Amino acid sequence: MLKRIDLTRDYDKHKSEYMEAIEAVCRETAFSGGKYADRFDREFADYIGVKHASGVNNGTSALHLAMLTLGVGEGDEVIVPANTYVATAWGVSYTKATPVFADCTPDTWELDPEDTERKLTDKTKGIIGVHLYGQPFEFNKIKDIADRHGLFVVEDCAQAHGAVYEGRKVGSLGEMGCFSFYPGKNLYAFGEGGSVTSDNEKYIDKIEVYKNQGCRERYYHEVIGYNMRLEGLQGAVLSVGLKHLDEWTARRREIGRRYLKEITNPIFTMQSHPDNTDPVFHLFEVMVPDPEDFLKYMAEHDVECNRHYPAPCHLQQAYRHLGYKEGDCPNAERLATHCATLPLFPEMTDEEAGLVIRLCNGYNPAH
Repeated sequence: MLKRIDLTRDYDKHKSEYMEAIEAVCRETAFSGGKYADRFDREFADYIGVKHASGVNNGTSALHLAMLTLGVGEGDEVIVPANTYVATAWGVSYTKATPVFADCTPDTWELDPEDTERKLTDKTKGIIGVHLYGQPFEFNKIKDIADRHGLFVVEDCAQAHGAVYEGRKVGSLGEMGCFSFYPGKNLYAFGEGGSVTSDNEKYIDKIEVYKNQGCRERYYHEVIGYNMRLEGLQGAVLSVGLKHLDEWTARRREIGRRYLKEITNPIFTMQSHPDNTDPVFHLFEVMVPDPEDFLKYMAEHDVECNRHYPAPCHLQQAYRHLGYKEGDCPNAERLATHCATLPLFPEMTDEEAGLVIRLCNGYNPAH
């Protein structure tokens, strides 16, 4: 079966590089933070085009620490998209603030600037925009709203390593960029990992303290901190992956653009990609009338597809206490109930991409 994503192909191809990097960490027992995590921080900051990066244990922690650093707390509100993985909202909730869910646009499926502005109150502290599926959100419009109302903008870049907005890589646009290196991401660790990027040294200094048990000097704790350091093994693995990321991204773009051009079955609706962006196709989402029927059809032809995300954030049981109801974010709700994810990963062959295209073009719900 063609998997939706197959990490074994990358591992097999670059096994010697990965093993050499892991061996180096083991020889020096530089396991918790340390030399190899620090090296990756420098490399990743250079790649994104910012002055600083601080590695953390996962992308959810990156969002959490970014909110703490910006002073978000009880009584505050932060706008987040209804159409995202729920961890975007966790970062707000962990500070005891309230996530306020805004709808996505009907074409790009990214955060809707108009609905964002409608959701502002005198409690709003900032906005988290998500570059969902690897497609940058409309940063300039969100930034304009934030500037007019005295708010911060944080980028959730968990799915968008290397994506470009108006000539700049995402993660270099807002106050901070928050990345995940969960397996399956465009740049991935052998386990968990994350990073916070910024040009603001004071922000990164706070992140460094928070993630390291609240201290700069061992055993002297300035604030209530967390154990959220990036592991040395993951830093070393990520340094290997970073060397190949541009190559992987180019292949993702090749396959993604081929899907956009060659899947012509009118039953599918595909994401729009504005000309001022260069997406990285972390996920290739389509809308289809009956996604479960489509997944079954593809599986019958030995192609694995799945769904991201079949329930929007504002309707999750975890946020039922906020009082949202069906119809509050109609675009996000429609996408959630009609979404399907096609196979797309750098090691896919042209023949496999062609198979996906042929099956999509041959799909008829009445099959």
